[in-house]
Amino acid sequence: MHHISPEMKQCIDNCLACHSECLSMAMGHCLEMGGQHTEPKHFKLMMACAEICRTSAHFMLIGTEHHKHTCRECAEICRQCADDCERVGDMQACVDACRKCAESCERMAQ
Repeated sequence: MHHISPEMKQCIDNCLACHSECLSMAMGHCLEMGGQHTEPKHFKLMMACAEICRTSAHFMLIGTEHHKHTCRECAEICRQCADDCERVGDMQACVDACRKCAESCERMAQ
């Protein structure tokens, strides 16, 4: 088995937490709120964020060097998602999870 550094383990945890937060926020909170929360652009961004977070976590767990590419993209999408969730409002848990994930993915992408 490949060695997972503490920094990578933290990034995996942050990615999986962000995946879970985005998915549950979108499927629960956003669908119930409607309006801006379910605008296609916002909703698709949340789904894309959840998916790239899951993928990045899995790439790191697999131990492929390609995780650097997925982590770079993950950080970019997480930042967009955080900004958009902040714009829509009442989604601070998602904003925080996305920013935390983006920071650790940026470190993993280097």
